Amino acid sequence: MIRCIVFLLLSVRWLCAAGPVYFLLWFDTEDYIDPASDDAALRIAEDLSSMGIRATFKIVGEKARVLEQRGRTDVIRALSRHAIGYHSNWHSIQPAPSVYLRRLGYLEGADEFQRREQPGIADLRRIFGINPICYGQPGSSWGPQSNLALRRMNVPVYLDEGSQVGIGGQPFWYGGLLYIFNMAPNLFRPSLDAEPATYQKFDEIVARLSASDGGVISSYFHPTEFVNAEFWDAANFSSGALPPRSEWKRPRARTEADAERCFRVLHDYMRHARSRGVQFVTAQDVLQLYAGQGPPAIDRRRIAEHLSREITFLNTASGALSPADIVLQLLAIPSQIVDGPVSRGTTTLRSTVIPTHLFDRAKRDAADFINTHHRLPSEVFVGADTLSLPDFAATLAAAELSPGSVRIVRGNVTFEKYFATDAKSAFQWPIHPENFEAPELLELAKLQGWTLKPAHQR
Repeated sequence: MIRCIVFLLLSVRWLCAAGPVYFLLWFDTEDYIDPASDDAALRIAEDLSSMGIRATFKIVGEKARVLEQRGRTDVIRALSRHAIGYHSNWHSIQPAPSVYLRRLGYLEGADEFQRREQPGIADLRRIFGINPICYGQPGSSWGPQSNLALRRMNVPVYLDEGSQVGIGGQPFWYGGLLYIFNMAPNLFRPSLDAEPATYQKFDEIVARLSASDGGVISSYFHPTEFVNAEFWDAANFSSGALPPRSEWKRPRARTEADAERCFRVLHDYMRHARSRGVQFVTAQDVLQLYAGQGPPAIDRRRIAEHLSREITFLNTASGALSPADIVLQLLAIPSQIVDGPVSRGTTTLRSTVIPTHLFDRAKRDAADFINTHHRLPSEVFVGADTLSLPDFAATLAAAELSPGSVRIVRGNVTFEKYFATDAKSAFQWPIHPENFEAPELLELAKLQGWTLKPAHQR
């Protein structure tokens, strides 16, 4: 009863002030074992096209290669009418991304991700004739090193679900990519195994977003789940198993009647979503709808005051600035995409005041490091001693506010609250080895939090 009342109140407000609500539908197209999943992808793509709806199909490299080998030009052609994303080269074949990235640093991990994943992107480009617009990790096998590698491979959007990082259930910029990730409470997918499907939560999300400034609803499926009662990889690769290809088995199939029911659930869901007035978008559309990550030019005193209080992003009416954006502006460096530091630096300087000439030299050195390496330094030298990046940034801000004196200020990093803290649950996935956890990846992820900021609609 209470939920109904809330929904009615939101609906009334919706009529008074409607913001645009975008509906992003995406499909992880990954099952390269069961040919029935090829037909499922074909049917879904064609049904959506007949309804005038474009979705985003994230395709595994091996899935694309298998479609080509099977001569399924009909599937390739049908999927090509939608936006094409990338969903890793082998998906559940070990080592999965988190497994091979876990013991690597940020730079080495980016190189290794590119080495392993670029062949799959190249095959998608060859088979579908287009560079994928987005990437999303298999399962929960995520790593922050992928950001740098994806930028190198001209993949501008990160589209998936996970708990490792997120800002309020809406798109955000992180590591130079537009992330559509960790979208709860604006994530909705009706169960294919519940009949009839109910849309009350979906309607509540639409009403809530419309009553504010609008936003994105994320919804996803897997073509294989429409025709199979279990996932293809769970049937073969659970807990890190890797049997020879000759022993791979097809997942347990649904009955024909049950599969028809599942396809009907999706079709009815699309009809309902359209009736609520949402705008269907692809990953490409979202990239165009949200303002570029170039930061607005904000009064130096305002950004210095913000950074001296806390090190996190700054939201303004003109757009958002990441902590990295603020540091670059205070150092008078032209706007550019940079990565965060690769490690936590230390402060060895014991004095409380820095001579002006030494701090000026430190600022020039920090600016040269950023312009050379396109990332923030872990620490900045002041003579033979160092300031950690947070302490340097806070001191830089304080010096901007009080010209003529440079007192050391300890940085108050608060952006880490947007990152997961449980290294086991964040990487929980039946395909990972038993009891797998990756605290090293969460630590690297937090270091890259210097690049984190909300995405603003144009």
